[in-house]
Amino acid sequence: MTSDRTVVYYGAGRRPIPPMVERFSGERGLELEVAPDQEAVHAILNRAVPACLVVDAREEAASALDLCAELKRDPFTALVPIVVVRPSDDEALIADGLAAGADEVITETDGSRESWLRLQLMLDRAARDVSVHPTTRLPGTVQIERDLARRMATGRPFAVCYADLDHFKEFNDRYGYGSGDGVILLVSRILRDLVRVLAPDGFVGHIGGDDFIFNVPLERMEACCDEILQIFDELIPYQYTEEDRQAGYFLGKDRRGSIHRIPLMTLSIGVVTNQFRKFTHTGEVSSLAGEMKTYAKSLPGSVYVVDRRQSVVDPSHEPSELAVS
Repeated sequence: MTSDRTVVYYGAGRRPIPPMVERFSGERGLELEVAPDQEAVHAILNRAVPACLVVDAREEAASALDLCAELKRDPFTALVPIVVVRPSDDEALIADGLAAGADEVITETDGSRESWLRLQLMLDRAARDVSVHPTTRLPGTVQIERDLARRMATGRPFAVCYADLDHFKEFNDRYGYGSGDGVILLVSRILRDLVRVLAPDGFVGHIGGDDFIFNVPLERMEACCDEILQIFDELIPYQYTEEDRQAGYFLGKDRRGSIHRIPLMTLSIGVVTNQFRKFTHTGEVSSLAGEMKTYAKSLPGSVYVVDRRQSVVDPSHEPSELAVS
């Protein structure tokens, strides 16, 4: 199973894996997985975030570089470090590989200590800079801010959707942190898979805990939110015991020791768009998205609330121009 301890290798010309790649993977304790074709590469990277992808450009170089560029354009796969292997007699491919987005370019016979260190530093740099959540492997706050800034710079209509679980703490207390992590992973997969299908230019990030952000083109917002809430409500009951699932709640204590009925988890999404206002910096969007998320959590069930106000209003009052679904 692909994980962050896996090196994925793809060779368009079906040539043997370069010995350096095999040695490097083995000595780093990384599993080596071979992708037979480009479809397999996409399938692997769409379900997991491996340590890196090695693209062999010793044959069919143009196709290999096109794959590299395509993966780096996609916000869901751009996080994966890519190493391009070039023929030792084609130095022009160094610049071409880097232009395509490769994180490193090595030769088929390169076994020098410098190249070894460059690969090692590439992995270390990726682990540090990507800042992914250890459970979900989704991008963190740095990448969320970058994606939001990019969308603001284009001027195209977008929606920022702040998703938060309701009654997650109580679930964690009853079922334990292992089950809680399982729910977080489930939600991340729902968001990632559905946004990937419904809004290919979308972005999904994990703020931390049970808080997620997904940024999508405005015209895809409703479809994404509707589908996410539907799938969530279908799957989340199966994270409970049959007894709790049938009852629709369990009994839990608050901080004062009082017994309360704790309903099954729901998902609240607060949505902010640039349809009726122009934002000057990402902090405005983040703050307003947090406000909308809080309002969504005050409503029963799994819902999403869209801010359609044209000017900022006093957040102490209930927003009067919202769409609730």
